[in-house]
Amino acid sequence: MTARWSRWVRWSAAAVAFLIVLGGTTAATVPPDDEADIDPVQSLEYWLDDYGIRTAWETTRGEGVTIAVIDTGIGKGPVEFDGVRGGADFSGVGAQDGRNPVGAVDSNHGSWVASLAASRGTGDGAGMLGVAPEATLLSLSVGFGSSAAVPFVDQIADAMRWAVDHGADVINLSFTTNTLEWDPSWDEAFLYAFQHDVVVVVAAGNRGTGTDEVGAPATIPGVLTVGGVDRSGKASVEASTQGISIGIMAPSEELLGVSPDGQIVIWDGTSGAAPIVAGIAALVRAAHPELDADNVINRIIRTARSTPESRAKPALYGYGLVDAAAAVSAKVARVDENPMGSLTEWIRLYRRQEVKPQPTPTVAPVVVPPLPAPEAATPPESALLPSADSLRYGTVPLLAGTVVAIMVGLGVTAAARRVRSARASRTSSR
Repeated sequence: MTARWSRWVRWSAAAVAFLIVLGGTTAATVPPDDEADIDPVQSLEYWLDDYGIRTAWETTRGEGVTIAVIDTGIGKGPVEFDGVRGGADFSGVGAQDGRNPVGAVDSNHGSWVASLAASRGTGDGAGMLGVAPEATLLSLSVGFGSSAAVPFVDQIADAMRWAVDHGADVINLSFTTNTLEWDPSWDEAFLYAFQHDVVVVVAAGNRGTGTDEVGAPATIPGVLTVGGVDRSGKASVEASTQGISIGIMAPSEELLGVSPDGQIVIWDGTSGAAPIVAGIAALVRAAHPELDADNVINRIIRTARSTPESRAKPALYGYGLVDAAAAVSAKVARVDENPMGSLTEWIRLYRRQEVKPQPTPTVAPVVVPPLPAPEAATPPESALLPSADSLRYGTVPLLAGTVVAIMVGLGVTAAARRVRSARASRTSSR
């Protein structure tokens, strides 16, 4: 019986809903089949043939490539996990080496994810084989929700850096958050991975567990977001979701997984589709060690199989269905940038409005000397009285000129009288 379930928690730092990307699981021990020519477990791994993985194995099985699984931890017991070469715990409650599965409900999740990416089987060609069975695994245990003693955003940021510093070529993240945005601390963590040439593969999420649209980290520019299809190659109704950031599709229904106790289970979800693509990325890196992460991603999406549905609905299918054989062997032109976008450019555009507090000035203030005391003010003068200047340059010269004019006038008048008087005297003497 398939048990569909979902688990909701809150980020202590971002206060957003978190949802484990699991659809359904059926715990089942696969019965032996003495008459079959192929191992009974591998006979259920339909994706090995349908998606060109066995053909890609003719070129490489992922030797020399390291896949970091940031999840609930990879169990120690099963021989399928002999490829684990290191790990660490970031939940605050797990084992130091990251191999003690964390969580009361979802502790098996990390082992299921790891087995799809790089399970090595049980020997002699038997048992479950991952997509890149000769790749090396890193187990980075984190806790979802209340199962951790460290805030979730901090766990992921720290785990990303640890994975890069310990040689990861591919990082797998099989979880989502049901929100388009992410904590700013993830900017630097994901940039750190991109700047160190790491391919980051992320699950898109599932409608069956409440994810109607992709959420972070699947919305972070530069990651390869993986959606899911059913056995017929159509977008899964329950075990996938939609969003413009989806890059590639891979099987997400009727998947197998190895539990920490060695039991094989059948489960659904893009949590399983993502490690299938992470394993293919490891095959590409092993076959083309000269390629950087941008070109590894480009080969995977450019060689995807197109279908009428994928061409009509890119928000559901991205570039199409993954094809491991073509991704490894096809001729693909190189690119100069990540086809899934630039986180650096996104930060420049959308974080630029965040203003940081200005530093306190350290320069000593300039001391301005006091101004001199103002002179004593003279009492105001009446506008009707003459001033010294008006007397000097107006009134006095005017009076002097007037006196001179009067004196000249009087003299002229007196002279004129004398002349008339003299004429009169001469006239009367005749």
